[in-house]
Amino acid sequence: MRRLPPLSALRAFEAAARRLSFKLAAEELAVTPTAISHQVRQLEDHLGLALFVRGPRRVTLTRAGARLYPVLMDGFDAFAEAIAALALGGGRRVVTLSATVAFTAKRLAGRVEAFGLAHPDLDLRLLATDDPVDLRAGEADAAVRYGLGPYPGLISEPLIDDRFAPMCSPRLGLTGPQDLAGQALIHAEWRHPTPDTPTWRLWARQAGRADLDVEAGPRFTDDTHAIQAAVAGQGVALASLTLAADELACGLLVSPFGPALAGRRFELVYPPAARDSEAVSALRGWLAAALEQDASLSRKGGEI
Repeated sequence: MRRLPPLSALRAFEAAARRLSFKLAAEELAVTPTAISHQVRQLEDHLGLALFVRGPRRVTLTRAGARLYPVLMDGFDAFAEAIAALALGGGRRVVTLSATVAFTAKRLAGRVEAFGLAHPDLDLRLLATDDPVDLRAGEADAAVRYGLGPYPGLISEPLIDDRFAPMCSPRLGLTGPQDLAGQALIHAEWRHPTPDTPTWRLWARQAGRADLDVEAGPRFTDDTHAIQAAVAGQGVALASLTLAADELACGLLVSPFGPALAGRRFELVYPPAARDSEAVSALRGWLAAALEQDASLSRKGGEI
């Protein structure tokens, strides 16, 4: 016979440990912070061990808490997956993939039919958002993240290394960097820039073009709009070879010269409990096929 603490106490501890906050755990479980504190204290009394070091603004896990947390985390993840499968009664299942708005629009939306053909018993749901979703809370089965990582508590698998290069409509007739004189430079703004973020300033430095006014030109907060402006002949964009892969492939855009700059990495991330799940396996294969062409174009971009 199992002698376990109350499930409510285990659930309160897992949420508080994951968020490192009684307040955020309370919001997630729709109770008060006092209730979370009471449940955690009940668990500590049951174990005879302190699980948190309580500070004035935040809590941290003790050694015992850090040992208990991953076990409960994996257990609750497994519970959620099993219950979701049972709730569907063996029928169709919805698989949710989260990705940025731009990546969803440019790389995924046009390939949903391929997913359906490969997995006729699954329905794909694309959750487009530039804010990270809580995969442990079941907001999505997996996510495509773009950045520097790491992603604590999640498994990450590299998908494609992004690269950025100048691109424009072939109507502009550009053949070399010298042709940038008199052309508008199109900028896509980064939410969290770093010194090595691929910008026109960094490109001009690597290309040896100190004469360029790298601050002038239209700016867009969304990469897809910057790409569309370049397609319309409004100037030259320093854009992602991954996001602009379709426009480059069909000739709406050309990347007539380099250098190409290293961007960040697209990665598939998911909770450890979902490593061997049908959902992650299906998404992994679908994404690999969808990005195969992008990888080829990205390598080509590095050679221009």
